Amino acid sequence: MNSHLTSLFRTGRLLGLISLLGIGATTAVAQRPAKQPASGAFYTGKYPSLLREAGYSQAAIDQKVTQAYHDVFEGSNKVYFEVGDSMAYVSDVKNHDARTEGMSYGMMVAVQLNKKEVFDRLWRWSKKNLQHQSGPLEGYFAWSFSTTTMKLNSEGPASDGELYFVTSLLFAANRWGNATGINYYQEARRILDASWKKDGTGGVRNLMNTEHKQITFVPVGDMYNWTDPSYHLPAFLEVWATYAKDGHEQFYRACADTSRAFLHRACAAPTGLNYDYTEFSGKPHATKWAPPAFRYDSWRVPMNIAMDYVWFGKDKVWQEQYARRFQGFLRGKGLNTFEDQFNVDGSRPDFILQAGDVKKLRHSLGLVATSGAASLMHQDRDLGFVHALWNAKLAPYEDGYFDPYYDGLLYLFSLMHLSGKYQAIKPTTHH
Repeated sequence: MNSHLTSLFRTGRLLGLISLLGIGATTAVAQRPAKQPASGAFYTGKYPSLLREAGYSQAAIDQKVTQAYHDVFEGSNKVYFEVGDSMAYVSDVKNHDARTEGMSYGMMVAVQLNKKEVFDRLWRWSKKNLQHQSGPLEGYFAWSFSTTTMKLNSEGPASDGELYFVTSLLFAANRWGNATGINYYQEARRILDASWKKDGTGGVRNLMNTEHKQITFVPVGDMYNWTDPSYHLPAFLEVWATYAKDGHEQFYRACADTSRAFLHRACAAPTGLNYDYTEFSGKPHATKWAPPAFRYDSWRVPMNIAMDYVWFGKDKVWQEQYARRFQGFLRGKGLNTFEDQFNVDGSRPDFILQAGDVKKLRHSLGLVATSGAASLMHQDRDLGFVHALWNAKLAPYEDGYFDPYYDGLLYLFSLMHLSGKYQAIKPTTHH
């Protein structure tokens, strides 16, 4: 779920998250991405370190990632908070809530960096406080929990949370096995199996729109009928097809291919920019909280496409062309000055979506980070975006605004991608 919506949520404009929005979806027949020989790191085991290619030493890179992890999870402005001796949550501190986005991102960071205790704490807290144990939403997670009242802000799920929960649990099963206190594979399967059992009772459906083979914005009501481009992670769906072993392998692979085709349409503008929310066709979907534009959710898209490029390499020609358009547009706005919300034609939007309580365009670390990750697609010849990320600081902006949660997590993710430390984790032998 968009990390900047809770301020609107508190004003009551999003309290109807689980209600019907009454906006229909349009469809379009997509051209499938051209089949290219699979050359990704998932097959070769070789994850590129663009930071090494940019001239930084391995010791400096390791220290940079360690410091970023420390700042986000342990430092004075951390977003990770332990509860008792066995649980913890990640908080969007400026919005005073814990959400499935941050919980599942935290688990993904933890499994990638081999921090089992952190992973287990986050999972236990999520299962206890967010996962529905009965009713039409059984197996799904409430997307937002107030860290002020310690009660749910919303019962409804947001599909990206489940997407990251399942993938990180499958990776945990591969890395640590299932005999160390938590059966990670069983927990991942519980979410997937629950999704497949949803038949519309209470308006609740599969996480994936089964007709369109695309991830839903919310698998409830009319929000089942449109999507969010930043939720399209074909690499994760390939992981499900390989490790979920739930009998839906062909469907997940088809969804991965459909996501690639969808991203061609969603990112078709000469700028490479996409709308935050779209129909399954890639055309803009208007919401009650903001007119269509490239905003906070969209920052994740270049990082997600770069992940698919590196891991699976099935759509490299288009992905390289996308990176050239996207980074070329930002470079034209000034490598060190580009702002963080745009109309997809590259113009400045009239409506500025606020972040927490602040409504202001800025040169945001989150977008600096993900535009740096886009360099993995081999278009940034002078590695200017990589150097810009290296030199960026997870610190308050000049006006005092600070977002260690969304900026911080995208900063950490992007450093992990660029250092080769964010990988599709395969099974290891457990004794």
